[in-house]
Amino acid sequence: MKTGSMTEGAATAPIVALLDAGAAHSNAEVVRARAFAEPLLAGELLDTGENALAHADGVAAILQGVGAAQELQAAAYLVYAGDFLNKPEEVVAKAFGDSYASLVMHTRRLVQVQRAARDVKAQQDRKPDQKAEQTERVRKMLLAFSRDLRVVMLRLASRLQTLRWYAASKQPCPQELAAESQAVFAPLANRLGIWQIKWELEDLAFRFREPGTYKALGKALHETRVEREQRVEAARAAVQADLYGQGLAAEVQGRPKHLYSIHKKMQGKDLSLDRVFDLRALRVIVASVADCYAALARLHEIYTPVPGEFDDYIAKPKPNGYQSLHTVVLGPDGRAMEVQIRTREMHDHAEHGVAAHWAYKEAGARGYAGVTAAGEFEEQVARARKAVLNQLLAWERDAVQQAQAGGGPAFDDRIYVFTPQATIVELAAGATPVDFAYAVHTDLGHRCRGARIDGQMLPLNTPLKSGQTVEITAAKEGGPSLDWLNPELGYLQSQRSRAKVRAWFNALQQAQTIAKGRELVEKLLQREGRTALKLDELASRLGFKGADALFEVVGKDEYSLRNIELLLRPPEPVADENELLAQRHTRSASSGTGGGRGGVLVVGIDSLMTTLSRCCRPAPPDAISGFVTRGKGVAIHRADCSNLAEMKRRSPERVIAVEWGGGDAASGSGKGAPVYPVDVLVEAGDRQGLLRDVLEVFAKEKMNVVAVNTQSLQAGAPRPRTGGGDTAWMSFTLELSDASRLTKVLRDLCAISGVRSARRK
Repeated sequence: MKTGSMTEGAATAPIVALLDAGAAHSNAEVVRARAFAEPLLAGELLDTGENALAHADGVAAILQGVGAAQELQAAAYLVYAGDFLNKPEEVVAKAFGDSYASLVMHTRRLVQVQRAARDVKAQQDRKPDQKAEQTERVRKMLLAFSRDLRVVMLRLASRLQTLRWYAASKQPCPQELAAESQAVFAPLANRLGIWQIKWELEDLAFRFREPGTYKALGKALHETRVEREQRVEAARAAVQADLYGQGLAAEVQGRPKHLYSIHKKMQGKDLSLDRVFDLRALRVIVASVADCYAALARLHEIYTPVPGEFDDYIAKPKPNGYQSLHTVVLGPDGRAMEVQIRTREMHDHAEHGVAAHWAYKEAGARGYAGVTAAGEFEEQVARARKAVLNQLLAWERDAVQQAQAGGGPAFDDRIYVFTPQATIVELAAGATPVDFAYAVHTDLGHRCRGARIDGQMLPLNTPLKSGQTVEITAAKEGGPSLDWLNPELGYLQSQRSRAKVRAWFNALQQAQTIAKGRELVEKLLQREGRTALKLDELASRLGFKGADALFEVVGKDEYSLRNIELLLRPPEPVADENELLAQRHTRSASSGTGGGRGGVLVVGIDSLMTTLSRCCRPAPPDAISGFVTRGKGVAIHRADCSNLAEMKRRSPERVIAVEWGGGDAASGSGKGAPVYPVDVLVEAGDRQGLLRDVLEVFAKEKMNVVAVNTQSLQAGAPRPRTGGGDTAWMSFTLELSDASRLTKVLRDLCAISGVRSARRK
């Protein structure tokens, strides 16, 4: 048997299990349950050192104190007895019924989860950043079974009893237990409106976490206790007498102020003890809402109200359903006094929260709090049930900071299941074991082949339920099945899981494409005798981030291997300006034109050597003109060449008429047409992959690139043209038989992202 948090469990039965049909249990049920548990628990100790039977007695007493049903008080004994029974669910079901058996079974399971969580916590003590994760784990364990309020109440009562035992025994309370009580259990009791448990949990946790501050504040209050109690009693009697004199049948109580509440108010508002208004506090209980406002008006008439200290929680209840009028007035002695005004029903709800609804249920046949008709009673129970679920949802949203302006997620939208190591996994409702596997770890999801749900092998498309323990059977290696993506088969409900499966298949396809591209590139390097070339270096020179990026586009047939060949093969040597590129002979002097199929003809002159000038790179069908050089024949220029214009100005007598040789070859339409070097200049914003994109245009038009020269200018450096960012200047020498083909190529180059201009030199 483990710690006083034995009731860290729950049943999966819905909340209506406690609120719906069935006569109220008598005290005999509690007596019978205690008699059943006593021989099992009497000699056992929890690991806190508390006697197990005494702990169960304390839990039952706390539940009785907040008005819980007899059924729940009896369950306090059976839950603890379950740890000492062989097949406890069967034994309890036979002796007390299935409802108790379900509660025992699921509570014991959650006890095991809590034990495992403590073990994990012990290993994480050296990691302070993981303390928040532990708190969140406890929150989720409670929420996993919060549909059955018996479990929530048992859990709260068990934790309160544990703290009471530490206080009474003078044993040091573990700090993590006190912190968890303050951060998780007290807010839960607050959400459910169970003020008695909330205040005591907070005070005891405060006592254990800050013993020095707690003792100092307690001592300061104790020194003035007698005087304060006398003033409170005098004020109580005076108010009650006055209200009776006004015809208001009011019950006026003196209200004690809890230490943690005083401490929190002093800290939050930076007040000294004598400035805390509600050290003296009264509670006025009347018959109706109208009487509440009548009593408020009378109090403000006979006492001076303190400005800014009035709250109307009747017109605008707190999120957990709490209703009262709050005001602070100055008494006859000039000291502040807080007064709360409420109806009896509001008072019962404020003190007992959801437990008050159970009291209404048990008293429903007799009529309670003005509820007499059966229809009205059922309507009130329905409202109570809805309010409770809303509080649990609100508590959850606050805990994980997921509140949204349009309202939080519906309670039915999530489930909580457990790994064999007691880790809580949050899933969407309807999630399957495959979803669970992916939620635990992506690799586990990929290798998932089977699942045990609560120890039973079930299909992978079985919908999971809150509280189940799921164990995944996984292959050592492998991947998901394509069937999982078929929505009709129901293997996956989570979009996140679907995305992971699709990503696995996409990665597989990518790997196959890369392998295909690698094979093609490596075969090319073998043919070129360049197997020693580093693949990443090759990819970088082509404008790719890495070798795999190059292989992928090659494998998809989106990148021509011709571009790699152009890079690997050294360019042809560039001739000098007046280097003889071609020698053409005329065929017939009588015709007035020279011969030479596919060459340049000098009009009226036979067998004259010609060269193509590099300054303007003429090519058919450019308009051309000749210039007679000294010793190197006739230099052929484009008619619009600026160098030719200057030479005409200086030596016009040396300019002669020339034309391209006739025939198909000259026009570029023949198979054996000669080719001519043409320079193309490209200016662009420098970027990754720019050279690759330009070369692809040339490859698409089947143009042979024989030389490439690139230069990148940094932003801010002098450049021929303006433009932000780095600029790339690229010069390409192409071999063409027909220069007219450049028109389309230049247009395609200008369409490339980042290219500012493309022109012939």
